[in-house]
Amino acid sequence: MPRLHDLSLVAQLDALRVGDLSPAELTVHYLDRIDRHRGLGAFAEVTPDAALRRAADLARPADGSLWGLPLADKDLVARAGVPTRYGSRSRVDHVPTASDPLAVALDAAGAINLGKTSTSEFGLTGFTEPLIHAPARDPWRESAGAGGSSGGAAVAVAAGLLPAAVGSDGGGSIRIPSATVGVVGVKPSRGRLPIGSGFDSPDGLSVTGPIARSAEDAGLLLDALVGLAPFRYATAAPGAGPFVEAARRAPGALRVGVTTVSPWDDAEDIRLDADAKTAFDTATAWLDDTGHAVTDADWHPFGYAELFHVLWRASAARIPLSDADAEFVEPLTAWLVREGRRLGALELLDGLAAARAFERRTIADFAGFDAVLMPALAQAPQPVGAYAGHSPERTFAMQVEYAPYSSFVNVAGLPALTIPVTTDAGGHPVSVQLVGRPGGEAVLLSLASQLEGRRGPLPHPPAWDA
Repeated sequence: MPRLHDLSLVAQLDALRVGDLSPAELTVHYLDRIDRHRGLGAFAEVTPDAALRRAADLARPADGSLWGLPLADKDLVARAGVPTRYGSRSRVDHVPTASDPLAVALDAAGAINLGKTSTSEFGLTGFTEPLIHAPARDPWRESAGAGGSSGGAAVAVAAGLLPAAVGSDGGGSIRIPSATVGVVGVKPSRGRLPIGSGFDSPDGLSVTGPIARSAEDAGLLLDALVGLAPFRYATAAPGAGPFVEAARRAPGALRVGVTTVSPWDDAEDIRLDADAKTAFDTATAWLDDTGHAVTDADWHPFGYAELFHVLWRASAARIPLSDADAEFVEPLTAWLVREGRRLGALELLDGLAAARAFERRTIADFAGFDAVLMPALAQAPQPVGAYAGHSPERTFAMQVEYAPYSSFVNVAGLPALTIPVTTDAGGHPVSVQLVGRPGGEAVLLSLASQLEGRRGPLPHPPAWDA
């Protein structure tokens, strides 16, 4: 008989809706798993008492696309009465008195909040090892980090501590950890969702999106997120939205571009390792065998590094840090904030203009394709502590070398997802990334589901059965 966490997100919501499963049963199950796997560092805060009260309040089925489903906030999303530390020692005692719109909307959709998934400090890095608490660890090999900044959310999904998760992605923060631990991570198109991440910036980089164990589950959660709005229930019928339906149908013959080019190639030492290349080549062959028109994408981006450095520093500059906070933040955060606040108005405007030009060029370069396939990561998961002890400049460069295919998608405002397709010699999943046209999430989910069918089931990490 399957355990509750063996069931897909779709199956769990179906069971809740027909009464075969109660919110309290599901909540107790996941709270127990979270407690037994604290060593993975998936959670920054767990709120069992509040979750059980909430589950009891949902004793009778009601409207809401996520009714009775246990979820968690990323520790960048404020929730009234719950410590929200943004992964930072500078916020160790911070307890909000008001909730961000995303938390309010998830409650209105019927979800049950179990606490806060861990994130890097203010979501600024592609690894989740904040000094305020234990690092998020890859459940496949706990000596390795989980990526970031939604590292805790991805670990929770991969290890069966949550049925799915809501993350945020400003430069790869959903896709990097999802690819690291072998789950599906979706970065929606800019403007697709009505509610932001709770820690938005005016550059338009950050979006909210789903992390799940399959394309179908990701599609269902994306439908629910698209239907969210503050202070009312989502209107979409559970399990019947356009994205989950896209994941359930064959995509038809598509034009798929393939490339291993990164926009960082002219600025950093980008090297694609053998396992990442094998995953890319395997997915390319599968798509070709399935009948898609697969051709090389003639893409030659330039000048990207300079504009992204401006955008990322400017984003950090808005973090509300006082002089008194300086001794409590991490060196990379302090450097980014300091450098961001030194930007002049003209330099910032030039960076934003360069970003919009890059967006237009990228959309034009990809216009001949329904989707573009590329590696998800360039390297294998890095050991916990690999980024410690380096200068801020070197730490930034190391993250680029690990994940050089992520941040440009945010600058271009395009949808993208990562999906595991192969395993390395140790049996650990290795992922690829699919990038779509503006508004093209349905095509990506359909293609991802097709790749899943060709791949077959993947094993679960050891924590799954513990």
